[in-house]
Amino acid sequence: MSEAICGNGRGAVQASPRISLRSSGLRLKDKLPVLNSLDLAGSPQDTRVVVAMSGGVDSSVTAALLKAEGYEVVGVTLQLYDHGVAVHRTGACCAGQDIHDARAVAERIGIPHYVLDYENRFRETVIDRFAESYVAGETPVPCVECNQSIKFRDLLSTARELGAQVLATGHYVASRVLPGGARALFRAREAERDQSYFLFATTREQLDLLRFPLGDMTKAQTRELARRFGLPVADKHDSQDICFVPTGRYTEVIERLRPGAAEPGEIVDTDGRVLGTHRGIIHFTVGQRRGIGIAAGRPLYVVRLDAAARRVVVGPREALRTSRVRLREVNWLGEGGIDGALCAGWHEVFVKVRSTRPPQPAWLSRGAGGIEVDLVEGEEGVSPGQACVFYEAAEGQARVLGGGFIRSSIPATELPARAGRSAPAAAL
Repeated sequence: MSEAICGNGRGAVQASPRISLRSSGLRLKDKLPVLNSLDLAGSPQDTRVVVAMSGGVDSSVTAALLKAEGYEVVGVTLQLYDHGVAVHRTGACCAGQDIHDARAVAERIGIPHYVLDYENRFRETVIDRFAESYVAGETPVPCVECNQSIKFRDLLSTARELGAQVLATGHYVASRVLPGGARALFRAREAERDQSYFLFATTREQLDLLRFPLGDMTKAQTRELARRFGLPVADKHDSQDICFVPTGRYTEVIERLRPGAAEPGEIVDTDGRVLGTHRGIIHFTVGQRRGIGIAAGRPLYVVRLDAAARRVVVGPREALRTSRVRLREVNWLGEGGIDGALCAGWHEVFVKVRSTRPPQPAWLSRGAGGIEVDLVEGEEGVSPGQACVFYEAAEGQARVLGGGFIRSSIPATELPARAGRSAPAAAL
């Protein structure tokens, strides 16, 4: 392999306690639940699986479960950024303390563990693109880029080099075999934990080599299993915010990576009237209300960021409402190709334009500017750079049909309703 490898990569740690169903207190009939059939030919003992171990409870339980089922498990942790600034910070991942925790779990369950230095690749592919997107006035989602380019492309390749048949992760999302034999992506059982929004860019080829053992479990079940397995991370807090932003303040990272990015400019209303000045558009996001620095008789929100003119456009809350978005880099996971899905001119879907919002009814179509999404109920605070993810249904473990990144949005006030496009039948 071309990546630098460090850590206890000499094979299974012989002196560490071996984990098994018996030692964990679990019996075959009371596992919570029986999830770990990896749909692979051959016995678990003859099947090597690489588990992406971030040092958190989810990936640790994934490794322990597969080890308990008899699979030959190899743990791999990616060092993604300079962990010196985050060693003492809780809620980070893929750095300092988390690498230590992943190694401790590997020793506890008796599996080989490797740490791969992906810092340069992560900086070029994720951090630099995040900075460029932010400076351009977008609201990027770096976790999507990390999953797409680092974990599910580069790490998958490494897993194959290690002789693994699949790569397993601790994501809360489900992967199932369709009647025709292909695998499809589905939302997790616990809606509050579902991470499918961040995995929409996963390709069909990648899905064939990925497994998500926690997709049908709740977080409470995961933590209970961690305690039964005696894992040192059983009560560890979940990661928060973006991993490479130790302070939680994005502007500090942007200014360090792009000196001079915080150029001053004007704050204007939706009619172009100048209301004041600002210290740089990187200090603003679409939908923001507090900290704008303008005194007005009514609440003002950031409606749009014009990076080229260094302008922050503000307006009333109703100006935030968006009815249509145009997408780029669309990944289609539904039946056939996206052209076939749009052969009738439009396609019923349910979409999320924010990770924290439930799916809402929408129409997918091909317009003059590419793939477009009409939001039946509209949405507030939509920004270029965000992801728009398609689902087959609004509730339950709905199938993920794909998604794309928002290139631009059209306010509800500027767009007449398209004839014949009410809410999809499944929403009525």
